[in-house]
Amino acid sequence: MSGLVLKLGPKERVLVNGAVIENGDRRTRLSIKTPNANILRLRDAIHPEEVNTPVRRVCYMAQLVLSGDSVPEDIHPQLLRGIEQLSQVLTDHDSRTQLTLATQAVLTADYYQVLKALRSLLPREERLLAGARPS
Repeated sequence: MSGLVLKLGPKERVLVNGAVIENGDRRTRLSIKTPNANILRLRDAIHPEEVNTPVRRVCYMAQLVLSGDSVPEDIHPQLLRGIEQLSQVLTDHDSRTQLTLATQAVLTADYYQVLKALRSLLPREERLLAGARPS
């Protein structure tokens, strides 16, 4: 098993199982060998005040599990419901693929992969919302 490989820039911070770890002055590569470790790059974290769109809301739910702020049992049904709601709006093939991956990851309790799949939808959502705004 190869595990997750994190490539960290100088002074970059990452949250691993609730502990904030800061890299030193040089680029580093870490191999996470423990299965089901909760990992969140703090530069990728969505802050509560940024949770202002449907995809961001669902991403934030997955992030709460990774940060240790919520237990999977509480978030699991909400995540599945949120993904289902997104699938009713994001109907293109690429979005459906990512939503299917996110659903499968929820069912296997792989919240890192949930977040990864959902974050890939953020640019598409941004374009859709930009097109819907009046000029």
